Amino acid sequence: MQIIKSSLFQKFPDIIFGLSTKIGLNRTEPFFFNMSLTVGDDPVIVRANREALYNELGLTTDQIAIQKQIHSDIVTIVDEPGLIGESDAMITARKGIGLAISTADCTPIFIYDRKNEIIAAVHSGWRGSEKQILRKTILVLLEQFNCSPNDMFVYIGPSICQKNYEVGDEVAKHFHRIYLKKIDNKFYLDILGVNKDELINFGIQESNIEISSLCSYEEKYLQSYRRDGKNSGRALGVIAMKEK
Repeated sequence: MQIIKSSLFQKFPDIIFGLSTKIGLNRTEPFFFNMSLTVGDDPVIVRANREALYNELGLTTDQIAIQKQIHSDIVTIVDEPGLIGESDAMITARKGIGLAISTADCTPIFIYDRKNEIIAAVHSGWRGSEKQILRKTILVLLEQFNCSPNDMFVYIGPSICQKNYEVGDEVAKHFHRIYLKKIDNKFYLDILGVNKDELINFGIQESNIEISSLCSYEEKYLQSYRRDGKNSGRALGVIAMKEK
């Protein structure tokens, strides 16, 4: 099994983190090591894939909170594991609960407040970014959990890079021109830049932000809807705080 780790989070012994790839349990095409129940894969296989990933991280299915992602600006505070309904960001202060984000080109963002011992997980595609899902998540952390940007550590996982993220005028119009390149009358969106700047604007130190250099579209061992279409599976990124 190949799992992507965060060198930033590995500095914190109490943090569990990993993000799946297409490689695991010798699964083969079209979906490979898929974590989604909604792409046409065998549900029995998907549940086995999920359990294998969770076990590799030292967790079980019964410890995972997972949301139905709808490209919204809904932020859910999680107190119990399980399916939490429609949402695109989760926050918990509970140890032993893993927050799972599904991704296949969209930007997965994971936050740890070391002082208050709070974690958050955010799914931010272009719709979520346009609705400022990351900004709204941080506002909840600040206003409801008394967090400070100085105590936040953030990992932005693999997502589609700008040179491969062609968007139409109907998408480009929602973003400032600094996040767009126009080549041969085609727009290319820097979704990573949008989210990174959101963090910087809140005062989160750049040294406390790790951004994956992996492009989900280019790396064949990563799930990519833009590249593989209906044959694309989904990855899961999971963050949790260890129970003491």
